[in-house]
Amino acid sequence: MTAIKHALQRDIFTPNDERLLSIVNVCKAGKKKRNCFLCATVTTERPVQVRVVKVKKSDKGDFYKRQMAWELRDLAEVDAKDASKENPEFDLHFEKVYRWVASSTAEKNSFISCIWKLNQRYLRKKVEFVNVSSQLLEESVPSGESQSVAGGDEDALDDYQELNAREEQDIEGMMEVCEYAISNAEAFAEKLSRELQVLDGANIHSIMASEKQVNILMQLLDEALSEVDTIEGKMSSYEEMLQSVKEQMDQISQSNRLIQISNTNNSKLLDEIQFLVNYMDLSKGHIRALQEGDLSSSKGIEACINASEALLQCMNVALRPGHEKLMAVKQQQHLFTELRDTFARRLTNHLNNVFVHQGHDQSSMLSQHMAELTLPKHNPLHRDLLRYAKLMEWLKNTQREKYEGLSRTYVDYMTRLYEREIKDFFEVAKIKMAGTAKDGKGNKFATLPRKESALKQETESLHGSSGKLTGSTSSLNKLAVQGSSSRRSQSSSLLDMGNMSASDLDVADRTKFDKIFEQVLSELEPLCLAEQDFISKFFKLQQHPTLGEVEESDGGQPPPGEYRHFIQSTEKDMVRLMMNKVFQSIETELNSLIALGDKIDSFNSLYMLVKMSHHVWTAENVDPASYLSTTLGNVLVTVKRNFDKCIVSSAHRNSM
Repeated sequence: MTAIKHALQRDIFTPNDERLLSIVNVCKAGKKKRNCFLCATVTTERPVQVRVVKVKKSDKGDFYKRQMAWELRDLAEVDAKDASKENPEFDLHFEKVYRWVASSTAEKNSFISCIWKLNQRYLRKKVEFVNVSSQLLEESVPSGESQSVAGGDEDALDDYQELNAREEQDIEGMMEVCEYAISNAEAFAEKLSRELQVLDGANIHSIMASEKQVNILMQLLDEALSEVDTIEGKMSSYEEMLQSVKEQMDQISQSNRLIQISNTNNSKLLDEIQFLVNYMDLSKGHIRALQEGDLSSSKGIEACINASEALLQCMNVALRPGHEKLMAVKQQQHLFTELRDTFARRLTNHLNNVFVHQGHDQSSMLSQHMAELTLPKHNPLHRDLLRYAKLMEWLKNTQREKYEGLSRTYVDYMTRLYEREIKDFFEVAKIKMAGTAKDGKGNKFATLPRKESALKQETESLHGSSGKLTGSTSSLNKLAVQGSSSRRSQSSSLLDMGNMSASDLDVADRTKFDKIFEQVLSELEPLCLAEQDFISKFFKLQQHPTLGEVEESDGGQPPPGEYRHFIQSTEKDMVRLMMNKVFQSIETELNSLIALGDKIDSFNSLYMLVKMSHHVWTAENVDPASYLSTTLGNVLVTVKRNFDKCIVSSAHRNSM
């Protein structure tokens, strides 16, 4: 629409000295739609003439031609049809009624608003507006195009300003004094000219009369100028004096600035020295403890711990830029490095000796525990070694290689120790089980049919099936979820059913086997948990070291061989790796013991299944990812397979 407006202004209205203010695209109501444009225009010459022009596009070419024009003063009424709803129809009442349909309601409103403004400005509200919103008549239409058009109209017509009310009153008053002002304008103008000349003459006489006062004023100005010259001379002398004072003050300020810089430098130097003294000074007591401290007594260990922490703090202090170039700082860092290496070497040798001696001491006590089917307790060893836990943490942060060497040494010695203890412990358990089997061997085969019948009944009572046991380890764990009391009641119910179908000798053998197997599991469980807890605390595996920290502590060298994956693992993985190596014989011995029990009496697999399920459930409640939970879970799978074989064998015999 803007382009059309410019084209119409250029081609049609500019040649006729007219200005286009508003445009609307319309067609006649009720007829075939042949679009044309209604334009509101004003002339650029005065007096201003306002018109409504109908422009139509030529059928033969892409140009417009002026078809019809109406004077705005001939417009009697504008009917917008509906003031509350959007309706593109409107009527213009000239010599007859012209009914139009606009292309959009916005264009119609913009055109009516422009007609209303022109009516207010030039026709003194002559045109009547019907069914037009009062808001549209009072405010400008909120359309960018319409607003710009109306604004152009205002700017174009502001060149001519009408007289205001006061000016009209003054002119009317002057004309009343001169009655002939209207009838004889020349006489009125001559009178005004004469009065103006009289006023000019009076002004000139007044100026001439004030000549004396002008002379007095000029004399006063001369005196003022002489005073100004005197003051300027004094100001010049004062300025010279101030310039001298300024130079002296500049010299004093420069001296003060140099003194202030010197004081600032001295203060900063003192702060740097104080910082180095406070954070890089290790007391003689700490140095003596690191070099000669007693690592066997509690007091000496505590002194070594305090000294090692102080040394680590001194070595890790964040030096400021330039400190590393100071000779004193270099010497102090060299001293710290020597103290660290010396103390790490002393600590490593001492702990290696402790591991060796403790291993020998524990080996001498093995014979005292074998007769009662109990495993030796390592609580004294753990208690003595836990005193060095903080030193191990220090060693882990400062000398990673020595820390790993100690961990390997501990694992190697404890592996051999636990291997002997566990092997002897399981040998005693096997002897006791074999003794049970020999006592009841004469009656074993005589009661075999009744055993199989009892086994079938017990299986059906546990699983609710018709003689077949299916499931996985997770289903087996559900047997022991009810806790210790339910486990005892199940064992007693199993014994009661065995009494109904087996001899008293069979029941006694199974009860004894059940107690031996329970004793084996009860001894292994606290042993593994205690050792795992000790390894976590002693080797400080509660943290989660990252690979970057490990390589930085090792001087950028990756850990060797088997322990490379160990270093990069998380806490639980690291503990599990050490536990797997220390107790590498437990799972083998347990499987051997289970095989022996199954060989003695296949019915024993049911007892072992119940016991093992309970211990697996207990271990998973403590720590599902612990070494004990994983190992017992693997063994439970073996027990379940043996039990399944027993059920299949029993079913096969019954079918035959």
